[in-house]
Amino acid sequence: MNFEAILEHHLLNHTYFPLFAKGGVSLDFSKHLVMMWIVGAICLVFLSLAARGRGQGAVVLRTAVEAIVIYIRDNILRPIFGHATKTYLPYFLTLFFFILTANLAGLIPYGSTITGNISVTFALAFCTFMLIQIAGIKEQGFFSYFKHIVPSGLPKPLVPLIFVIEIMGLLAKCVALCIRLFANMLAGHIVSLAFLSLIFIFAQISPYIGLGVAPAAVGLALFVYALDVLVSFLQAYIFTMLTALFVGAAVHPH
Repeated sequence: MNFEAILEHHLLNHTYFPLFAKGGVSLDFSKHLVMMWIVGAICLVFLSLAARGRGQGAVVLRTAVEAIVIYIRDNILRPIFGHATKTYLPYFLTLFFFILTANLAGLIPYGSTITGNISVTFALAFCTFMLIQIAGIKEQGFFSYFKHIVPSGLPKPLVPLIFVIEIMGLLAKCVALCIRLFANMLAGHIVSLAFLSLIFIFAQISPYIGLGVAPAAVGLALFVYALDVLVSFLQAYIFTMLTALFVGAAVHPH
């Protein structure tokens, strides 16, 4: 049994056909691209239904969505942004619901975890990096923002060095966001597949041994699957919270 081939089949992106290529960079019509469109469509449909639906199901969905929106607004954003909360709320709600839906969609049979693709998490982290710069410049002004990157009172010869270090620190924060989401979402799927693969590995020794291992392997895989549901919510929350903290530090340098 080739465990590596199983992981590649279930976790990695697969290209259906190339769309275009130029200068060594290609854009392919792939499984994760399709899944990203599906996740976007799910967010659009369900959030629109929660906002405008009139049926009993829509009321229940609206109640759940409102609880999340109010929590993000009052417990994450308002303490950081204060009067500017409404300005940043749409972005952070979009970020949270997109990541949450993408995480949960990867747990559905025949689905794929796009947040287990480092290109996707890198794009999300890059959006965070750009928002930090845009928000900092918007709230402080261009020159004032870059002036506050370096702490005041330093000897002038040290200013360029500290500026470079601070920029590297900011980049490191965004890279950490990228790696944290990618690694956590990928790890759960790897562990689940590893437990299920034990059945077939032991079955190669003896079918009876494989059958005896099956209940424990399936039970452990289901346990990890249940943890993945919790991790899906937790990672969406952590990414949103840390993004708010990083942007808030740019908006309020003191």
